Amino acid sequence: MLRGVHLTMLVGPAVPVPAPKPIVDALQSITVTSAAGSASGFQLAFAVSNHSPLHTLLVLAGGQVPWLRVLLVLTINGRPDVLMDGMVTHQELAGSNEPGQSTLTVSGKDLSVAMDQQEFSGLPYPAMPAEARVALMIAKYAVFGMIPLVIPAVFSDLPIPVERIPVQQGTDLQYINKLAKDVGHVFYVEPGPVPGTNTAYWGPEIKLGLPQTALNIGMDAHSNCEALSFKFSNEGSTLPVVFIQNAITKFPIPLPIPSVSLLNPPLGLLPPLPKAIEFMKDTAKLSPLAALGKGLAKASGSSEVVTATGNLDVLRYGQLLRARSLVGVRGAGTAFDGLYYVKSVTSTLKPGELKQSFVLTRNGLVSTLARVPV
Repeated sequence: MLRGVHLTMLVGPAVPVPAPKPIVDALQSITVTSAAGSASGFQLAFAVSNHSPLHTLLVLAGGQVPWLRVLLVLTINGRPDVLMDGMVTHQELAGSNEPGQSTLTVSGKDLSVAMDQQEFSGLPYPAMPAEARVALMIAKYAVFGMIPLVIPAVFSDLPIPVERIPVQQGTDLQYINKLAKDVGHVFYVEPGPVPGTNTAYWGPEIKLGLPQTALNIGMDAHSNCEALSFKFSNEGSTLPVVFIQNAITKFPIPLPIPSVSLLNPPLGLLPPLPKAIEFMKDTAKLSPLAALGKGLAKASGSSEVVTATGNLDVLRYGQLLRARSLVGVRGAGTAFDGLYYVKSVTSTLKPGELKQSFVLTRNGLVSTLARVPV
């Protein structure tokens, strides 16, 4: 591998152990994708021969071990980072006429896939708000080191048992995602902060916090991006209008939702003007609190009018760029400098190469900061 980069790979059922040396030596490449709004995934490519021990791994993952877990830790300049902690979902073997040149590709997803195996439809949760139900479901997976981080909805709705008792629909993952969608939240499982643990986050898509090391372009020796391009489009910018139904008259009351909130602050000084009004008629069936939460989530997503795509060399950047957090951009000009939300990151590790491609988003042009943090 690269000088200054050390890879630790652990494989096993439930609690992984260090992978045998022949398996690590056969590793050709690693690809890991993390993105807001979806599960993270990984692919491991191995060079195999007819007598490779990797065939044993293929047999085990094929059904003898129900939970084959893969843990990848990258130590960059002495700093460990958990790149992926997930489960193998499928394998592919591409044969070759050249001896030892066949390729075994092992693919998988983060530990949220373990929550999507068993249905619990009909399980009641009396007098429990959504956040309590979510925490209870996540607790089942403590064996995988899953730590719940549950943020109550801004507009919480407590069910009264004499009126209704919520019951689960589908698997734990399906029901958690449904509860998140109902209140405008997101759910994802992120590896870390230490190897063997995972953070199961259920809450609003927060675009606040300390930014990561800035991405520099066109700054000579200080440049750390190999490429960075920008796109501005407000075609999808809309003003969502939710409907709150009066319990007595049954008459729906329209309520416009602004795109800026405490959890979605303006990252651009010049926000877009909405080009259309979107009437969210399905919110009339929800409680007023749930309707407001869903409207806030819709407003946040429709305001992302600036998109930046690029790639970087991790060793030059100095660390792994993380999705679902903020990062600064410098050297792109007045319109596009400033803070961005990291929407997705794809990391690729090959012999002699560790690179990342990324997608950034923002809700306006021109930086809100006089100086972008380094």
